[in-house]
Amino acid sequence: MDVTVDGSEQYVIGVDYGTLSGRAVVVRVRDGKELGSGVFDYPHAVVTDALPADTAGDGAARLPGEWALQVPNDYRDVLRNAVPAAIADASIDPAAVVGIATDFTACTMVPVKADGTPLNELDGFANRPHAYVKLWRHHAAQQQADRINELAAERGESWLPRYGGLISSEWEFAKGLQLLEEDPEAYAAMDHWVEAADWIVWQLCGQYVRNACTAGYKGIYQDGHYPAEDFLAALNPGFKDFVSTKLEHTIGRLGDAAGYLTAEAAAWTGLPEGIAVAVGNVDAHVTAPAAKAVEPGQLVAIMGTSTCHVMNGDELHEVPGMCGVVDGGIVDGLWGYEAGQSGVGDIFGWFTKNGVPPEYHQAAAEKGLGIHEYLTELASRQGIGEHGLIALDWHSGNRSVLVDHELSGVVVGQTLATKPEDTYRALLEATAFGTRTIVDAFRDSGVPVKEFIVAGGLLKNKLLMQIYADITGLQLSTIGSTQGPALGSAIHAAVAAGKYADIREAAAAMGSEPGDVYTPIPENVAAYEELFQEYRTLHDYFGRGANDVMHRLKAIARRANALNPAASSAAAAPAAPATVGASA
Repeated sequence: MDVTVDGSEQYVIGVDYGTLSGRAVVVRVRDGKELGSGVFDYPHAVVTDALPADTAGDGAARLPGEWALQVPNDYRDVLRNAVPAAIADASIDPAAVVGIATDFTACTMVPVKADGTPLNELDGFANRPHAYVKLWRHHAAQQQADRINELAAERGESWLPRYGGLISSEWEFAKGLQLLEEDPEAYAAMDHWVEAADWIVWQLCGQYVRNACTAGYKGIYQDGHYPAEDFLAALNPGFKDFVSTKLEHTIGRLGDAAGYLTAEAAAWTGLPEGIAVAVGNVDAHVTAPAAKAVEPGQLVAIMGTSTCHVMNGDELHEVPGMCGVVDGGIVDGLWGYEAGQSGVGDIFGWFTKNGVPPEYHQAAAEKGLGIHEYLTELASRQGIGEHGLIALDWHSGNRSVLVDHELSGVVVGQTLATKPEDTYRALLEATAFGTRTIVDAFRDSGVPVKEFIVAGGLLKNKLLMQIYADITGLQLSTIGSTQGPALGSAIHAAVAAGKYADIREAAAAMGSEPGDVYTPIPENVAAYEELFQEYRTLHDYFGRGANDVMHRLKAIARRANALNPAASSAAAAPAAPATVGASA
């Protein structure tokens, strides 16, 4: 292990691409100390209403509901801005940086030409929605996902149980099939259907290497194979060669070097040309090493706008409703399990924007608090169940364990006496009930959760963390780093640069120590158990076919929106981003 040169310190850069911004962190190789950071907000944020006029021109196309796009050049701008800012903040000599690694939201897809140029940057394509990045929370491919699932179940495809029996509309194949069927010209013009996690690495090193993580979890790559051509042809004859002509590519192992920093990328970042660029990865999965959670049974929940749950296991089990299980999906030698919730912080942010009256915002400002802190303060005074509410956390659909993005949110029990803090607390609890459902599914399938570790922006809300501990019945610890994914990427950069033998060794040296610890309070556990049974009744009633009203309402809304496109676009305006209990 060589972590210095001539006695001088060496550093690595981790860059975490989130939903609304990119964050770069400078990390010391020998001990993982975070020395400086920089943040860059995407100028175009999430595109849900109309294509941006600065890229699409005056005739910018308006988008239907459930679309969520991004502009790929915003990702390059993170390299141009956040990385130099982090280096300046750390006050280090850039020449001492030996590697860089990135992580990304997933499944976030970029249609590109053979040289990596995104379709939206080509003449004649800026006004075509399908030429842009489809963000992870683009849910407009649900009908394609339904067909994939029905056909796979009918044919008994061996890969389907690895994904809990259902493929999500968020994933590569559903989004790719939607592109083919709704804009065949754009599909034909596309040479590669690329995860953003791999596209940004391509921008850094000039080499397209497909990472093993997204290939396995989002690309239905199991036991060395993708779904067969006859399966794809049965979905749509034009989809037959999707894998061979658009998707399949060299797969890189996590922690390996995909290539080395090009002169162009060195100019963007201010880093030395030729340093190691690690194979891409997903924001959730890189966080496990940052939390020193690389052994079986250590569940890491990365809680932000959504939540992703990742955990290693030493045996293969098929867990209903999971996002996937992949050999080496987190670290070599273990099975990596993934589950998730499509909306968490997004739900809290939606409520504060749309469900809280002005006088609450004014009262929060007078106390010098953000609206989340103020509502948390009010909610913390309540006894468990005092608000008389139960909510379902499906405002952005359900990722696990139902894998159905046609589902929607519910609050039961509201009266004329219900206050904003009541509903707010019920929504906090609903997301915890959703995590409890995932923990129970793991346990019931022979994959017990032994530790529960939280990373991400929401860990700063102490009430929320205690609620999660009480509802799951598990001791909960938070990661000590406020930049878990970026630190995890930095750990991968150190391995790619040859400074550690593997991810386990690097995590032991560079991973973060625990922050706060929350122990379940027995009387709270008992009180929440009663409420959880009510949540589970509603969960199964609306989510498992007893009452498909949510699907019917979505169909009615689509028909109405098709007749009134202006109203559809207005309804698609994004909710305000927010971090609960802390500044964003």
